[in-house]
Amino acid sequence: MDDNINLPYEELAEECNIIDSVSTKESINKIISLSNKYPNEHLVLIYNYFFEHSNNYEILVFLLNKIDKFKDKKSLPILIDSLLMKEKLSLRIKDNDNLNRIRSNIAKALANTKDSQAVYPLLYCLNNREENYKVKLSCAEALGKIGDRYAVLPLMNILKDENESSVYVKESAISALGMIGDEKAVDSLVSILETKKGILDKFTFLKERALEALNKLSFKGERVIKAVEKSLIDESPQVRINAIEVLMNSGDDRAEELIKRALSDLNGEVVQNAVIALYNMLGEEVLEEIIESENYTDMAKKEAIKLKETLTDENEQGEDDNE
Repeated sequence: MDDNINLPYEELAEECNIIDSVSTKESINKIISLSNKYPNEHLVLIYNYFFEHSNNYEILVFLLNKIDKFKDKKSLPILIDSLLMKEKLSLRIKDNDNLNRIRSNIAKALANTKDSQAVYPLLYCLNNREENYKVKLSCAEALGKIGDRYAVLPLMNILKDENESSVYVKESAISALGMIGDEKAVDSLVSILETKKGILDKFTFLKERALEALNKLSFKGERVIKAVEKSLIDESPQVRINAIEVLMNSGDDRAEELIKRALSDLNGEVVQNAVIALYNMLGEEVLEEIIESENYTDMAKKEAIKLKETLTDENEQGEDDNE
């Protein structure tokens, strides 16, 4: 608590029935009324004090939302302590599901501060094998939002850890690496695409996330392109679509040729995305090529015609608007 500001914390807590709340709604209404009496710099300190002392889950959720909106660094110690000291918080929140929910929300609030002080506590929870997986998901997502590159190697280690039982935690770690955008993560993401058996092969959405993350990174090298090329024949249509998008944005000389192969895909949505990707890369000339050449399937021609008609309609509409 800020020693430079003298506020009647205990009196206010008693007035709002923070410690022994009989009526949650009444207590929350009293907390809301404080905004008419105190400026924001005082309110955040009051909310911090209340958050440290309330035993009511609903009031804690309300207070956390208020604290989250302020994003004041004076709340960091309270949030970090509440995240790390699970046993201490459990003395106030008896229900285990509610305990995990509030700690997950604390991780999200820490993410919104964008403060690097939160990185180590978030990593500690993420790497704790005894930690609830929902809390770990929130911690991984928070690390991605904060964007501190110190988190990159620990997140990469999550992907390599065969003892990490939750595939969803791995998924969140992949997404976080994409948000941080450090090229050091490329090899770990490619390894997921190259996996042939084991837990990664059973959950194709990990490959989807890996491709989404690669799409946010700058990368070069034969190994990466080969892994993305392999993804073009993955059994999952969404993996194939994501691979097309990665190639479209890669700037690699082989991207055009590889995407053209996807025009023969049996899935209409994959073909549609391949046509759009080629148009984005090469312009309307490639649509004419697809329509007129005998090398492409009827499905590819149909998608090219549809896109060309859409572009024509948009151009005509634009001309009408300018008249």
